[in-house]
Amino acid sequence: MEATNIIKLLNQDFVRLDRFDGTNFTRWQDKMKFMLTALKIFYVLDPNLQPIPDPTDDNTDEVKVEQKKRIEDEVMCRGHILNALSYQLYDLYTVEPSAKAIWNALEFKYHAKEEGTKNFLISKYFDYKFMDDKPILAQVHELQVIVNQLKAEKIELPEPFHVGAIIAKLPSSWKGYRKKILHNSKDITLEQIQKHLRIEEESRMRKKSENSFGNIKANVVNIKTNVVNIKCCESFWPQKGSKKI
Repeated sequence: MEATNIIKLLNQDFVRLDRFDGTNFTRWQDKMKFMLTALKIFYVLDPNLQPIPDPTDDNTDEVKVEQKKRIEDEVMCRGHILNALSYQLYDLYTVEPSAKAIWNALEFKYHAKEEGTKNFLISKYFDYKFMDDKPILAQVHELQVIVNQLKAEKIELPEPFHVGAIIAKLPSSWKGYRKKILHNSKDITLEQIQKHLRIEEESRMRKKSENSFGNIKANVVNIKTNVVNIKCCESFWPQKGSKKI
């Protein structure tokens, strides 16, 4: 009956997880914790868990049952962890004797690696600057990708902080708009600032288009005026070969 329940549990989508290949360790570890907890064997990885005592003739039947279950849970936990690794990592960690040894080895290697990733993402977020030669909203979305990557690394940025960073990163040509937004006493959400930026950007593009069209019309008028002037000059001066009056 217990085995049937475990199979049913593993077939459910919310406990399925991709094989860990060395990337996104924190996300994989969280999913692994959930699955092992659902299977009631995560306790095996408790660092304070005492080792299984050697069996003796004095052990009662109850103690023997507990020892047997503990051994089975150890084996099952180790198997589930190994089964959730890529083939390359499976071959690398299958030599570890226990589930706890595998778990600790993975944490030691990949937590340290992700700390470097976190520092890199934080630096990338603060160094990101908006440019005039790219659409503003496209740059906001690029910055949001970094925020999502930080979130995956368990670094949550408060929304007001992120909105403030977006306003601060606007290029110099948006100085007047930035000043107007900063003087707004109301708190602005991420959705609202994106809406405001879209409206402002569309307005700027429309004005730019109108100015370009106005310049074209002015050039056409100038060309027509020059043509008229040339024709006037040609009519004033006698043509070659004509008789002088």
